[in-house]
Amino acid sequence: MQQKNKGGRRTGRRRALEVLFGVNFAAVESMDELRRSFNQTPEHNEEQEPSTDGGRLEFAWMLVAGVWENSVELDETITKFSQHWKIRRIARIELTILRLALFEMLYQDDVPLKVAINEAVELAKRFGDDNSKNFVNGILDAVAKAIDNGELRVR
Repeated sequence: MQQKNKGGRRTGRRRALEVLFGVNFAAVESMDELRRSFNQTPEHNEEQEPSTDGGRLEFAWMLVAGVWENSVELDETITKFSQHWKIRRIARIELTILRLALFEMLYQDDVPLKVAINEAVELAKRFGDDNSKNFVNGILDAVAKAIDNGELRVR
């Protein structure tokens, strides 16, 4: 049962990544527009049949909406921990993965830090270039240490 939930969340994260990456290229100005974009993004589900959703769409939407609503704070955190990298210079896929993982790390108390980092690294391996996983891992590891040390507050 737990393995099924893991696969559902992983699929949900991938769907959220696809939607959030897509809105990097479109002017989405409202939650309604974001929802339309979410609903129009085709599913690329290799692990489950569409009829056995298992909550992954709800999870994906929660991630999409949460990242979108908290993007300013997420970008401030990325800026703080990405030494010598300005937000505009970070590749959009890496930036999207970082935002997604940071949302889980800072706003979702049911996701262990290590799980959020591991899932982000897996997304970076799959969708980024050869250096993406190391870049993403480095920033997220620094954030996790700051959380553990009490330097950064989980909201």
